[in-house]
Amino acid sequence: MSFDTCKDVWVFIESFQGQPKSVGLELLGQGRKLADGLKQKLCAIVIGKDVDAAVKESAAYGADKIYVIQGDEYENYSADAYGNVFLKLCEKYDPNTILVGATVNGRDLGSKIAVSLRTGLTADCTALSVDEDTGNVVWERPAFGGNLYAQILCSETRPQMGTCRPGAFKKPERNENNQPEIIKEDIHTPESEIRTKVLNFIKACEDNDMRLDEADVIVSGGRGMKSAENFGILKELADVLGGTVGCSRAAVDAGWMPQSKQVGQTGSTVTPKIYFACAISGAVQHVAGMSGSGTIVAINKDETAPIFEVADYGIVGDVFEIVPALVKELKAKQQA
Repeated sequence: MSFDTCKDVWVFIESFQGQPKSVGLELLGQGRKLADGLKQKLCAIVIGKDVDAAVKESAAYGADKIYVIQGDEYENYSADAYGNVFLKLCEKYDPNTILVGATVNGRDLGSKIAVSLRTGLTADCTALSVDEDTGNVVWERPAFGGNLYAQILCSETRPQMGTCRPGAFKKPERNENNQPEIIKEDIHTPESEIRTKVLNFIKACEDNDMRLDEADVIVSGGRGMKSAENFGILKELADVLGGTVGCSRAAVDAGWMPQSKQVGQTGSTVTPKIYFACAISGAVQHVAGMSGSGTIVAINKDETAPIFEVADYGIVGDVFEIVPALVKELKAKQQA
């Protein structure tokens, strides 16, 4: 891709069964900052079968342009079909920057595009900015187990590409009055070129549970919870507040909680309105995954625990006494 002709910041709006995933909408907020810094347009890329909802949400969250590609072959994600669409779009419109959510599908798609275009791809970014002197995007990501942060530039090729974890950024404010330019592209991928087929979907959690990246309230437990059974008291607190339960890596390693509930550098990055860290010491790898939460409440019997350094509210005491007391008080207020 040419430095002279490349323009605009693209955000891939990943969807499932017609509904856009939060990460694409979150990235529209970051894309806006980059587009303004580069003095370019912010574009959403929507691919699927029934995409009206994804197009509507992309407009509401600030896209200047929306490229829409529809077809039966795009009902479910495949690297062959979606990669074909992206490469044809890139050949036609020559983007400057591409943002993709670091989901299973997003990581697959991002790497395929980067290899095909012979450009770089920075994974799991936690901060984005523009170097005004060079026009390069500054991609920031954790390194060395989260102990350091690396700033990476793609100075010799275009487009510049990066993936960002779901929950790493907050969604921008909705604007129902935004009227982006809608560009419909007729791109189809022959069935013979699609080498994989989705047979079925299996839910990863119970019907009454919610994903960590969708929860406004998360009650997480760590090594200090001592057993899987003890996470029951955290679930009681989460249920009262309409949230879900999370955990640290130590709880997963001990076999008390599934990996899907892990918060941290090797788990999920979350930004709920309220985050409870119960019996969690506050290792840097865990903090990297939850420090962007609105309000952080730490409960730990060790008053020197590092978690208190990032907490908005800290309670020094026994989690097995404090959490049941909180549940009792909250239930009383709800019934009053």
